[in-house]
Amino acid sequence: MSWGTELWDQFDNLEKHTQWGIDILEKYIKFVKERTEIELNYAKQLRNLSKKYQPKKNSKEEEEYKYTACKAFLSTLNEMNDYAGQHEVISENMTSQITVDLMRYVQELKQERKSNFHDGRKAQQHIETCWKQLESSKRRFERDCKEADRAQQYFEKMDADINVTKADVEKARQQAQIRHQMAEDSKADYSSTLQRFNQEQWEYYHTHIPNIFQKIQEMEERRIVRIGESMKTYAEVDRQVIPIIGKCLDGIVKAAESINQKNDSQLVVEAYKSGFEPPGDIEFEDYTQPMKRTVSDNSLSSAKEGKPELKFGGKSRGKLWPFIKKNKSPKQQKEPLSHRFNEFMTSKPKIHCFRSLKRGGATPEDFSNLPPEQRRKKLQQKVDDLNKEIQKETDQRDAITKMKDVYLKNPQMGDPASLDHKLTEVTQNIEKLRLETQKFEAWLAEVEGRLPARSEQARRQSGMYDGQTHQAVTNCAQDRESSPDGSYTEEQSQERELKVLATDFDDEFDDEEPLPAIGTCKALYTFEGQNEGTISVTEGEMLSVIEEDKGDGWTRIRRSEDEEGYVPTSYVEVYLDKNAKGAKTYI
Repeated sequence: MSWGTELWDQFDNLEKHTQWGIDILEKYIKFVKERTEIELNYAKQLRNLSKKYQPKKNSKEEEEYKYTACKAFLSTLNEMNDYAGQHEVISENMTSQITVDLMRYVQELKQERKSNFHDGRKAQQHIETCWKQLESSKRRFERDCKEADRAQQYFEKMDADINVTKADVEKARQQAQIRHQMAEDSKADYSSTLQRFNQEQWEYYHTHIPNIFQKIQEMEERRIVRIGESMKTYAEVDRQVIPIIGKCLDGIVKAAESINQKNDSQLVVEAYKSGFEPPGDIEFEDYTQPMKRTVSDNSLSSAKEGKPELKFGGKSRGKLWPFIKKNKSPKQQKEPLSHRFNEFMTSKPKIHCFRSLKRGGATPEDFSNLPPEQRRKKLQQKVDDLNKEIQKETDQRDAITKMKDVYLKNPQMGDPASLDHKLTEVTQNIEKLRLETQKFEAWLAEVEGRLPARSEQARRQSGMYDGQTHQAVTNCAQDRESSPDGSYTEEQSQERELKVLATDFDDEFDDEEPLPAIGTCKALYTFEGQNEGTISVTEGEMLSVIEEDKGDGWTRIRRSEDEEGYVPTSYVEVYLDKNAKGAKTYI
């Protein structure tokens, strides 16, 4: 099957058909373009959707994502973000592998089509020219033949007329011969032109047109093949991302399967557990006898006076649950038990202890307004944050120290003295952060009911809070018993607390035996010891070392028999005695 032989006379229709094929190809390119735009818009909307539901940093919403269900939802958002990325890949691949390629091919196709049909039109024009030449030669031959016939007839007429002179007859004869010769020449020209035209026409219909149409057929078939390959590529682009999309969906399923309802329930307990014990049985108050009502109204003091109380269930308690307010007036109507229980369930706990003396605002520094369990978590979080800040400042100090060493070795790079102020500032920041950390560790140890295993200086700072907690809390409880409404007041416990702390703090230093010196040290910087247990030193001063750094950043030194204390290890250069391997410098 060949268009050159089958469609030899359909030049115009083939021209229309090939143009239609190019239009179809351009339409498919437009379709792919719109698909890529849809993929991009879809990916953008998915990313915006994922971003919209992402937890905001440093917000309460971010804390909610500790639950497994929320973590699974966060994983789903991340997977959807990756899912959107695959749709972007689809758009990019379709653009590069289909759209751009086909647009370039369309330009080449148009150029090839133009060239082929230009050759076809040129062949048509040539055959039309040959046809016109043949027609012209034919008309001239016909005209010469008619002229020769008229000249012959005129000669015969003149020859038959006796009145015509011999000269006129001879002239007519010569004219007839000339016309006859012209007719013969025209006949020969027409014959050669006809043969030439037939040859050109045969070549046109059997050589030129078939070759041109064959090229057009091949061009059209290549176009059809190309659009089919593009459709395959269209499908393959989608198929290539299916495994990754499947992994995204598998990730969502895996995240859903990781949800642990028991773990979430435990996190709820950890988040809201107050640390208090449930209230005990409410005592029975007998109103049948006035004396018993009086004893019942003063149940807290009756335990001290040794008077018997009538209890429900046979249990004896020295104080009421702090959440429940006691009804003081015997004349006031007794509320039903259900109302008392509802008041307990809806009331907020009041935590009273000697830490309340330091309250300067709505949220105390030691979080003493919180229940024990929540307070422990807040203190632990604060300690962790401070440790991170210490590590950050330590890294900065190390960097400055290294830079100073570089300046010392290469003075042309900078002045080492220019870093002293910054180094001192960073060192002081580290010292402040360590003191702050030790303070919060002491409070944390108080909540956990233990002492931290740290250096002597750290124990000094936390000692005032440790060992006295039980007595101070007992005093708080006693104040609550002695107060009119069953709760203690801060003013009543303040004086007792200060007395206890001052006595034990002084005893701790009085009972210590002097420690032997284990080496000497030289002060690298001036240190103002403003806190309890520290000692002030001057730059360049030589002192005795009685306790080296235990890892908390403090070294215990002595100036004289009666003057000793702690200084930051980074402020001194320590020289141990001969038992040590050599001098060690802490900078």
